[in-house]
Amino acid sequence: MTRLNEEQLVALFHEPRTAYSFTDEPVTDEQLRRIQELTFYGPSAFNSQPLRITWIKSPEARERLISHLMDGNKPKAESAPMIALLSADHGWVEKADTFNPNSAEFIKGYYGDENLAKPTADMNAHIQAGYFITAIRALGLDAGPMTGADFAGIKKEFFADNAEIPFLVVNIGHGEAPAYPRGARFSHDEVARSL
Repeated sequence: MTRLNEEQLVALFHEPRTAYSFTDEPVTDEQLRRIQELTFYGPSAFNSQPLRITWIKSPEARERLISHLMDGNKPKAESAPMIALLSADHGWVEKADTFNPNSAEFIKGYYGDENLAKPTADMNAHIQAGYFITAIRALGLDAGPMTGADFAGIKKEFFADNAEIPFLVVNIGHGEAPAYPRGARFSHDEVARSL
C-alpha cells in the first residue's frame, strides 16, 4: 500500500512542469512557511539541514537579484509572484548543538575540517532543494528553478557577511502551462541496474 494514491502521485510527480511564466495570483506568507516546514522534514546527513531560504519579497530586493540573472532568466523571475534564493550554510557545524545534540561533539570534531564541512553542506543543501521543489508542488504551486545566474555576484550582493553560498533561484507561483510538450524522461532500464 502506498502513502499516496495513484491520483495523488500523478498530481505530485507527473503533472507539474517547470514554470517559466506565472499568473498574478499571489503566494501567501502561510504558504511560504508551509514550504519551509515540509522541506525541513526531509532527511539530511546528521539532521544537519544546511539549506537556507531567502524569500525575495520587496521590489528593491527583486531588482537586486534579477540584475544577477542571465538575460533569458530575467523575464521568468519578473513574472513570478515570489522568488526564493537558496543557499548552503557552510557554517552548519556551529549549529550542531541544535540540530543533533546527541552527536554534536563528534560532528564538531570530525567536520571541524572545512574540507569536509563545506562539501557536506553543499550536498545536503542540494538534496534539500529537491524537497523544496516537491513541497511547492505538494501545496498546489509551481516552481521554476534556475541556475543561470552570477552566483558569485549574488553572494557579494546578499551574503557578503555570512557563510552562506547561494546556488539556486526558484520562481514560485501558479504557473502558466508551457506551450510545448514535456521533455523525454529516461526509462527504468536506461538508468537503473541490478547487481
